[in-house]
Amino acid sequence: MPAAAAQTQPQSDHASLVALNTDYINSVQHSDVKRFGEILAPDFHCSNPDGSLVERAAFLKQTAQPVTIRNLKAEDVLIRIMGDFAIIHARTSYVKPDGTPGGGRYTDVWAKRDGRWLAVSAHVTRL
Repeated sequence: MPAAAAQTQPQSDHASLVALNTDYINSVQHSDVKRFGEILAPDFHCSNPDGSLVERAAFLKQTAQPVTIRNLKAEDVLIRIMGDFAIIHARTSYVKPDGTPGGGRYTDVWAKRDGRWLAVSAHVTRL
């Protein structure tokens, strides 16, 4: 297959979700409300580590606050695709403001709507 033809091939769902997961983590680390606005579904909800459940607008508001952690990374990422529905499980590691290591887990749920993957739900824990 010529190189030009390969470049026009649609990205696989798995590759799209890998990229979106990276964008999600980077958006958390850099308080990127604009990118979250592009990848969160209108009906998005998030279960926070403190046990609160927030809808999209409240999530974007809390995301706009500068984060105090650094070097946030997703590890052991597991992407499970079930048609137009996907679940991403992963472990996180980061450095706390005092320099000690931190970590947790998250589960994000994605739905393919009108040909685009959008995050519809997130659940975050911290250790």
